[in-house]
Amino acid sequence: MQIRTIHEPSRSIDVIHETDVIVVGSGPGGLAAALAAARTGVEVALVERFGCFGGNITTVGVEGFAWYRHEQTVEAGGIGWEFEERAKAMGAAVPESQSLSYELDSEGFKLVADRLVEEAGIRPMLHRQFVAPILDGDAIAGIITESKAGREAILGRRIIDATGDADVAHRAGALTIKTPVEEMQAASVMFHLAGVDKTAFMAAVRADPQTYSDWSTGEWSVETSGKEDAMFSPFLKKPFQKAIEAGVIPPHLNTISGTWGAMHDTGELTYMNLIHLAGCDGTDPDSLTRFEIEGRRQTMLAIEALRRFAPGCASARLRNFGMTIGIRDTRKIDAVYNMTEADVRHQGRFEDSIGIYPEFIDGYGVLILPTTGRYMHIPYRAMLPQGVRNLLVTGRAIGGDRIAHAATRNMACCAVAGQGAGVAAALSVKAGRDVDAVDVGAVQSTLRRQGVRIS
Repeated sequence: MQIRTIHEPSRSIDVIHETDVIVVGSGPGGLAAALAAARTGVEVALVERFGCFGGNITTVGVEGFAWYRHEQTVEAGGIGWEFEERAKAMGAAVPESQSLSYELDSEGFKLVADRLVEEAGIRPMLHRQFVAPILDGDAIAGIITESKAGREAILGRRIIDATGDADVAHRAGALTIKTPVEEMQAASVMFHLAGVDKTAFMAAVRADPQTYSDWSTGEWSVETSGKEDAMFSPFLKKPFQKAIEAGVIPPHLNTISGTWGAMHDTGELTYMNLIHLAGCDGTDPDSLTRFEIEGRRQTMLAIEALRRFAPGCASARLRNFGMTIGIRDTRKIDAVYNMTEADVRHQGRFEDSIGIYPEFIDGYGVLILPTTGRYMHIPYRAMLPQGVRNLLVTGRAIGGDRIAHAATRNMACCAVAGQGAGVAAALSVKAGRDVDAVDVGAVQSTLRRQGVRIS
C-alpha cells in the first residue's frame, strides 16, 4: 500500500518555558533524574504525557518495585530506596508477598511523587506529549510537545530522555537499536481485583505453595541458577489449566498465568501480572491499540477462571486496569558503552560507575535473584548516546545487549541510572561542559552525598 503524504505548513511555536534541565518521562528513571538534578542545584522541568508522575508504577500498575530483595541483597540506596520509604511513610505501601520489600500502591504513589516533585522545586509539566527535538546542529536545545494547548516549545540546556523507548534520542538522530518485534519481551496489561476472600485464598496458598521452579510450565522455560527453584513465588497457573480443560479459556491462551502481589484485608488482590502479550510493539500505536484491547479481553477470561477454580475468588471482580499497557522492551540507544550479558551475570565493574544494582535478571527466559550479595556497577557511558550532544538517556533505554536489558530494565535499576543521569546533567550545566566531558569523579561524589552506593 502506497503511503500518501500531506504538506504541513511551517509555523511559529511559542516558547513556554526555559530551564537548565528538561526530563522527558517521569517513570522511576525520569522521576529519579529530575529529583537528583534539582537537588544538585539547577532548575528542572519534568515533562510527562499522562496526568501523574511515576510511569510504570502508577500508569501501568507494576507495584512490585523491589520484589527481588532478600537477606543478602546489596542495594544502591539513593532515590530508589527513598521511593519505598516515602511510600511507607505516606501509607502507600504494604509488605510484598515474596521478598523483603514493600509493594508500592499504584494510586497512592501518585501522591508520593507529587510531594517529592513539589519539595524539590521541580516545574511539573503534565499532560504534554513529546513530539520532536529542537536541534542546534548536533546539539539538542529543547523539545516540542503537543497538548490541549497545542504545540509548545520548551528550551533546556541539557535534556534527559526517560521516555523508555529512546524517543528523544531516536528523533534527534542518535544511534539506536530496536529489538525485532518477534524477539521483544511480552507486554502486559496489569489489573487489580476486589471481592476476594483473604482467609480462603491464603489458606490455599499455604496448602499448595508455588515456587519459582513452577514458572517453567510447558509453554515457556525459565533458566535459573538453581538456588531460586525452591523459593516461594506467588504464582498462579493451576486455575487457568483447569479453565482450559473446562473450555472456559481457549487452549491457545495457555500463556495466561503469572504472579499476584498483595492480598489485602479489604479483599483486594493487587498487582495481577497474568496477561503476557507477545508481538506487541510499544513504538507502534496500532500495535498498542490491538494489544490493549486484547489484554483486557484476556483479563476477563482470567477473572472468570479465578472465580471458578481459585479458592476465595468466587466473588472476585475487576477493580481496575492500569492506565496503559506495560512495555518491557522496544528501542535502546547504541551507547558509548553498551552493557553486556557478562556484565550483569559476572558483577561488572566500571571506573565510571554511577551506582550499583544487585544481581537480578528477569527477562528473555532468565530469572536470577540476588540472594548471595553479588552486584554489578552501572556505567555512566551506557547513558551517553552517539551523535547528539547535551543529551542523556536513562531508564530502560540505556545501552546494552538483550540479557543486560533483562537486568537494567527493572524499575529499581532505572531509578539508579536516573539519579546518575540527573546529577551528571546538573553538574554539566554548572561546569559549562557537555555531558560527555563531565567530571565523573564529581558526579560520583555528589551521588554519595545523595545516599548512593557507587562501588
